[in-house]
Amino acid sequence: MSDIVEAIENCIGTNAVLKGDAVRERVSVWGTNQPMEALAIVRPKNTDEVSSILRLCNEEGQPIVPQGGMTGLVKAGMPNSSEIAFSMERMNSIIDVDFETATMTVEAGVTLQEAQEAADAHDLMLPLDLGARGSATIGGNLSTNAGGNRVIRYGMTREMVLGVEAVLADGTILSSLNKVLKNNTGYDLKQLFIGGEGTLGVITKAVLRLRPKPKSENTAFVSINDFANVVKLLRRLEVSLSGTLSAFEVMWCSAYKVLTGDHSHNSRPFPIEASHFVLVEALGGDPANDKDRFENALGEALQTGLVTDALVAQSESERKSFWNIRDDIPAIRSEFRDGGVITFDVSVPISQMEEYLRLVENDLKQSWSNAYFYVFGHLGDSNLHLGVHVGPQTEHYRHDIEKIVFNRLDGRGGSISAEHGIGLIKRDFIGLSRTPEELALMRKLKVALDPKNILNPGKIFKLS
Repeated sequence: MSDIVEAIENCIGTNAVLKGDAVRERVSVWGTNQPMEALAIVRPKNTDEVSSILRLCNEEGQPIVPQGGMTGLVKAGMPNSSEIAFSMERMNSIIDVDFETATMTVEAGVTLQEAQEAADAHDLMLPLDLGARGSATIGGNLSTNAGGNRVIRYGMTREMVLGVEAVLADGTILSSLNKVLKNNTGYDLKQLFIGGEGTLGVITKAVLRLRPKPKSENTAFVSINDFANVVKLLRRLEVSLSGTLSAFEVMWCSAYKVLTGDHSHNSRPFPIEASHFVLVEALGGDPANDKDRFENALGEALQTGLVTDALVAQSESERKSFWNIRDDIPAIRSEFRDGGVITFDVSVPISQMEEYLRLVENDLKQSWSNAYFYVFGHLGDSNLHLGVHVGPQTEHYRHDIEKIVFNRLDGRGGSISAEHGIGLIKRDFIGLSRTPEELALMRKLKVALDPKNILNPGKIFKLS
């Protein structure tokens, strides 16, 4: 195996290849201290180097694991000791921001925050947004089809991608850096790589669709009693805010307690009395009228009893304080540091959510009477984030907890993964969300594009 690493060093230089302690200094899974295991970490600086490395690895049957910012939660970027980690960190150039076409062309290693800031400097906006924006990369966002906070208005990552350049297992460069919205010319090949978790090719560049930079941003934090009223508020705001609703983040009381608890840095906007708490955001182009429309919509919701209380952010610091509650994942980790917490991102039709959550909680309590089950989510796009803590042995019971959470999705038209992907963590449960016929076709595509199975082998599904 050292021969292939030496061949790669000869190809891209020894400084671009990390080995030994330099590999172990990195972590395999975000949020842990687990040292990375890999034969080496290779760091190409351009597409031609990616092509050359893959050609070498394909000839030798050497498995590689593509890596972005390593903020994923399903171990899709985790290599083992016989695999080569393929980091895109040196391919971090913003190639152009085209105001006329409202597009941005970037290399895969550009972070989401860097892309957002570059768009903002040109009076445009990249709508994709998520808590790990400072570390997550565009290549990783595409590979997992990331969701985030604004899916309700702008869709998942794939809705923001016009073109992709990717390198196949044999080194073939497939470049389609399309900048037009309409291109109806046969198969849309970029979709093979968006959400593919690096199993069909390595994304090297992307053309992203940008939107006009909003001129108004209104944010509120509201408390609600009864899930039915949460849904009614969502549907009312979709109409009354005239298409400007960009986020509708719901926290069940179980999550609100932790996100504003002793281990957080957040003050509680409201006491722990309501059943649900919602962060509402609207982005628009008419500051004066948008503000009035936003406040009037919430005022009507108060008057009719849909919400029990509402606070509208009056400054940028207040807006950030509301979002900090929703994004305070470190508070969750601190709260459950004794044994950790098993987290999930699932999709459930809104009409099924209450029953699904009730059944899951009942199942958990039957197995572990002290189980703590918290819930928050984007809701408007049917995405729930769940967390389960059952004491110091929580990780030991991971598979049992996963079976409860995932099996209760069966027959509900939901998904075991709303936005984080499959990786290794959810691989054994993919049959709950995909039919045997779909999985068979996925395997045919994998074998056709990667016959030697060198690209992120074993992720999403097993070949046999």
